Amino acid sequence: MPSHAIRIAGLRVVFGSFPAVDGLDLDIRAGELFGLIGPNGAGKSTTLRVLTGQRRPTAGAVTVCGYDVAREWAAVRPLFGYVPDRDNHFAEFTGRKNLRFFARLYGVPPRRADEVLDLVELDGAADVAVAGYSLGMRKKLLLARAVLHDPPVLYLDEPTANLDPRSAALVRRILRDRVNAGATVVLTTHDMDEVDAACDRVGVVCRGKLVALDSPAALKQAHTERVVDVVRADGRREAFAVDTDRGRRGLAELVAAGRAASVHTREFDFRATFLRLTGQAFE
Repeated sequence: MPSHAIRIAGLRVVFGSFPAVDGLDLDIRAGELFGLIGPNGAGKSTTLRVLTGQRRPTAGAVTVCGYDVAREWAAVRPLFGYVPDRDNHFAEFTGRKNLRFFARLYGVPPRRADEVLDLVELDGAADVAVAGYSLGMRKKLLLARAVLHDPPVLYLDEPTANLDPRSAALVRRILRDRVNAGATVVLTTHDMDEVDAACDRVGVVCRGKLVALDSPAALKQAHTERVVDVVRADGRREAFAVDTDRGRRGLAELVAAGRAASVHTREFDFRATFLRLTGQAFE
């Protein structure tokens, strides 16, 4: 495995005259959980479609584990598992039969289907037709299928959508275990708590371009508003910018005089950050 599991250089994908991805440059390290995030229409899903072979690039180069996606697809295809944003199961088959079908395609033993059903806590519904599964169960079955052949790379489009909090935590734990075992995980999500809790690094895209790249902690530090909101003893509210001398002095004087009834720092707001970085509201 190269040090960078995925390398995207000058990627362009054009629909008619519209550039969905416009010169994207991005390296994703081997053994990291990477979040690709941004406003609707930013190019996230189109980038995933290129990585999964569903869309040929208009220009640029994309390599996965050292193989060119466009020219060496036969070598690339076994290297990844994919969780799309919409399920595409055989609804009339049971969960077990769905996975055993794909196990034959991947050349893995049938018992592997039982192992991954247990992994995603669907063993109790293994012999129920998928038509009777909830949306969350269908999503977990997609994850089971993606890890069926133990690939070194995983792509996930909104992996915890429609999941209850316990199931979402289970999915995040599975992904972290995969990364700890050396796999590379790339996910898109609109859940900023998930980004904060799960991702090692985050790439923010807008209008097909990369506009920010760093760890969630570093993005917080760079973009959190350094403002303290105070409710005075007389009920009036006031905000102090603590990255200025004037703001710090004003806050200190108010607190020292005992005239502050409550003091609160402003929490990091990814949505506000997106607005600053992209000029678009995050949806």
